[in-house]
Amino acid sequence: MTTAPDRERREALQYRAMRGAVERMRDTVPGKLEITKEGIVHDLMSPAGPHGLTAARVSRRLERVMPDGLLAHTGTPDVEDAYEGVLRHPDIMVIAEADMEVEGSFDPRALIAAVEIVSRSNPDNDWVGKIRDYPLLGIPVYVIFDPRTGVGAVLSDIHPTPDGPRYATRKDFVYGEDVTIGEWTISTRELPRYR
Repeated sequence: MTTAPDRERREALQYRAMRGAVERMRDTVPGKLEITKEGIVHDLMSPAGPHGLTAARVSRRLERVMPDGLLAHTGTPDVEDAYEGVLRHPDIMVIAEADMEVEGSFDPRALIAAVEIVSRSNPDNDWVGKIRDYPLLGIPVYVIFDPRTGVGAVLSDIHPTPDGPRYATRKDFVYGEDVTIGEWTISTRELPRYR
């Protein structure tokens, strides 16, 4: 019979092994490598084209309406909760500059919002996996832009469920409408679509 401390120790060892593998592969494998409860996720998305342009436009639009001291950050590092065994890399992280003054990964609970642009190669990563992982990490707002279909969703209001924390509120939008992310409203006009 496996006891809880044994299971936790085994899960911690497994996470450290996956974390080491991700670090070794990061500069040699195209796309993003992330860690979920199910294992390593490899997203082959390319940051160029509609994906990168969407991230740039959304980031710039957010920064125009947010107060000084907040950023819509599109760079590195990842967000990580080693206890939960989850390492993610949002396309855009709305975060206070002061919370970026850390070594290593950002604390996911410091994020005001995480924004993802759905990749062509692995849409379930954004529409399923991150909808599960981001409330577990304590990220209060999760926004999805989908260049495949020209729609998106804003998820918020984390609440407990038998399957773990989940978002209670979902507001869908269509490209061309205004969307509210946290306290700030931006346009989704002229966001590119995949061909």
